[in-house]
Amino acid sequence: MAAYVYVARFDTGTGPQDIAEIRQRVTPILTADLARHGLKFGAPVFLRIFKEERQLELWVAGTDTFRLFRTYDICNYSGELGPKLKEGDRQSPEGFYSVSRGALNPNSRFHLSFNLGFPNALDRAQGRTGSFLMVHGACASIGCYAMTDAGIEEIYVLAEAALLAGQPKFEVHAFPFRMSDDRLAQAAGNPWLGFWTSLKPAYDAFEVTRIPPDVLVSGDQYEIARQ
Repeated sequence: MAAYVYVARFDTGTGPQDIAEIRQRVTPILTADLARHGLKFGAPVFLRIFKEERQLELWVAGTDTFRLFRTYDICNYSGELGPKLKEGDRQSPEGFYSVSRGALNPNSRFHLSFNLGFPNALDRAQGRTGSFLMVHGACASIGCYAMTDAGIEEIYVLAEAALLAGQPKFEVHAFPFRMSDDRLAQAAGNPWLGFWTSLKPAYDAFEVTRIPPDVLVSGDQYEIARQ
């Protein structure tokens, strides 16, 4: 069954939210929509971010593989294509990040949020610095990936439900663009081509298997764990 692009309106009111009210309002809608996709509320989730396309994909685990449930428009992000390098550069990160329950913030001044966990092991090995890099609502970014309030409500509730149901953490793969061979070839000469090339094996692996790969850091490169 095909997933669809979800374009939500921007709600201007931000600040600490009543997460119980949000859960009560959003959960029945999500549960019904998941059922129509043959999926269950509370199943493990996986996110992919594409800067150039300004899209966030939310995948949900089915019987054997993950299935695309929603594609959300990213309302705003900071900087250009390429990784975040240092605190204050107003650049949204690229790479592979893991989010545990403690990274979720229901009282964010940006409606709802979760911390991506930047810098990860590779970022630290490269000397990259930064903190509080989030996916959140409010459509405003100084380094984060900002969604609409309605969009982050769905993403947050689904992620929270998965973590509460036993998923230890969920993975977020942030790419500069959809990493087809043709699109990567267009980046020839870009100073970030080497870094982007190191992201592609994980992208390709998921495209084939529909199972998020185990990504390791070896020196200053990402590697896919052998199965």
